[in-house]
Amino acid sequence: MSIHPLIFGEVLYDIFEAEHKKILGGAPFNVAWHLQGFGLKPLMISRVGLDKEGFEIQEIMQNWGLSTTLLQQDAQHPTGQVRIQLQAGMPHFEIPAAQAYDYIEFQPLLNSLSNNQIPLLYQGTLALRNVTSRATLEILLELLNCPIFLDINLRAPWWEKTKLENQIHQATWLKVNEVELEIIALQFKTASSSKKEELLEEICQFYQLNILIITFGDQGAWLKKPQQPVLKETAPMIKVIDTVGAGDAFSAVCILGLLQNWPHEVLLKRALNFAALICQIQGAIPTDRNFYSQAQANWTLDCKV
Repeated sequence: MSIHPLIFGEVLYDIFEAEHKKILGGAPFNVAWHLQGFGLKPLMISRVGLDKEGFEIQEIMQNWGLSTTLLQQDAQHPTGQVRIQLQAGMPHFEIPAAQAYDYIEFQPLLNSLSNNQIPLLYQGTLALRNVTSRATLEILLELLNCPIFLDINLRAPWWEKTKLENQIHQATWLKVNEVELEIIALQFKTASSSKKEELLEEICQFYQLNILIITFGDQGAWLKKPQQPVLKETAPMIKVIDTVGAGDAFSAVCILGLLQNWPHEVLLKRALNFAALICQIQGAIPTDRNFYSQAQANWTLDCKV
């Protein structure tokens, strides 16, 4: 029986209308791409349209070595896209409804998953906006009974507080950024900056999390285990070219570290270092395999497990 981390969610194109260009992405897809680059064999569960973009995605995945076994095709809905425009220098995201990834079906997955051992399931939040994909994930979680790495990505208006809380309750490991932490913290009495470590403990206990990870951009990241001190790591000083996909790169290395039982301080440092490397290139997913082998070589030098 083969062992594969399972990645559930959207694969889509970011459409930069002013520049007339499109870039392949979607947080779950980026994570699967990185894991493949590091030598794991993730299984990506998503859905694309029977359109030009859908066929492109299949070809790109196959060329990278990513399995397309669980990539569904949809004759009624288009391949996902996000239209991005700059407004006052800040990106504005328009995410259309009724995209192919909203309609991931369970039945086509059943036979394929029965032949694989799943040590971990990664999920974001965008692909759960629709009842079809959400129901499929619920059935999967009940069937597989595996630990969940939840990476929150809140895009208005495509999330609801109640559904978000349910997803966090199911998670084993939760990764958020500083803004997402503030949203989660609103229900807790200790949600003040002077009591942040107390707040993190309360969140871990309330949602019964094994690990809570918070990223703070160029300020680094924190890792909190219940009833243990917060582990803090600073980000490397770099010249940033593009921050797109940095959070997904961070999550991918966290997953790699969890699966390989790295010490948590090593996991945090390596995740930050790899996210920094992604910030020094254009785009979220490198197509040069040497990028990954060099990152791993740097890890060996920086901190030995």
